[in-house]
Amino acid sequence: MQKQKEQSGIYILQSLKNNKYYIGSTLNIDNRVAEHNLGKVKATRNLRPWKLRLFYPTSTAREARQLEYKLKRLKSRKIIEKIIENKKITIKQSLHT
Repeated sequence: MQKQKEQSGIYILQSLKNNKYYIGSTLNIDNRVAEHNLGKVKATRNLRPWKLRLFYPTSTAREARQLEYKLKRLKSRKIIEKIIENKKITIKQSLHT
C-alpha cells in the first residue's frame, strides 16, 4: 500500500450509524478518516463507523480551514448532498474574506 502524500483539503464523512454528515479539514485524509473511525475524534466518536463521501483538495491548509468554516455555517443537508453529487464546491462568498 502506497503512503499518501500530504494534501490539504476538506472532507465530508457520512455516519453509517445514522446517515449524518461531518465536515472537516486535514492535511492527510487517510489518517484523518482512520482517526474518526477509531474514536479518536470526540465530536464523531459516538456515530461510528464513518464513510468518506468526498475529499476536496485545496491549495493551502488555511484555505481548507476557511472553506470548512463556511460549509459548516451553511448547516444544510441539501447543499452537502449537492456538493457530494457534483464533486465540487461553489460558495458565492469569497474564500479570502
